[in-house]
Amino acid sequence: MSQQINLFNPAFRKQKVYFAATAMLQALGLISIGMALLYAYAGYQVHQLSRQSAETASRFAAERGRLERYMAAYSPQKSTQSLTEELHRLESQAAAQQSVIATLKSGAIANTAGYSEYLRAFARQVIPGLWLTGFDIEGDGAQISLSGGVLNPGLVPVYVQRLSREKVMQGKTFAALQMQRPQAATGWDYTEFTLQSVEADGAGK
Repeated sequence: MSQQINLFNPAFRKQKVYFAATAMLQALGLISIGMALLYAYAGYQVHQLSRQSAETASRFAAERGRLERYMAAYSPQKSTQSLTEELHRLESQAAAQQSVIATLKSGAIANTAGYSEYLRAFARQVIPGLWLTGFDIEGDGAQISLSGGVLNPGLVPVYVQRLSREKVMQGKTFAALQMQRPQAATGWDYTEFTLQSVEADGAGK
């Protein structure tokens, strides 16, 4: 007696997998989004690299220009020319100073001591109610002109007398005196005066 045993089980049969259209569309969408993101990132990287390259080129050009200017400014020819010009300038300055010294030593200018003693004399002889507004000293002091203001005109002769006691003013006299009221209104009463060691042009005509 024989018996057949069926060992085939449908559960072990290889199953075919079928993808739905919706799943495939979703997968394609995800792939497209990924590629777009990758492309955008690649474009950003290219932009950054391009900007860095431009900045590097700009810095290189600036450094090269500075180097060229430095080499031009400190080249041997430029240094020699600058030293020559400076030497000529110093020689001219020394010659001018020597000329001034020679003129002073020759006596062509009588007053070599300056006018400081006159200023000291004017400062020492101060009279209340009289003030100086200007002075003019020419040459060795042979011609002196003083101008100022005074509340009382009688103080002017007193001032001249006191000024004549100064050593620097000995031998010098004032030959002309002019007095007048101020042309512009000042709000207070005073008289303007001018003293001259020589008569002004046309005063004696």
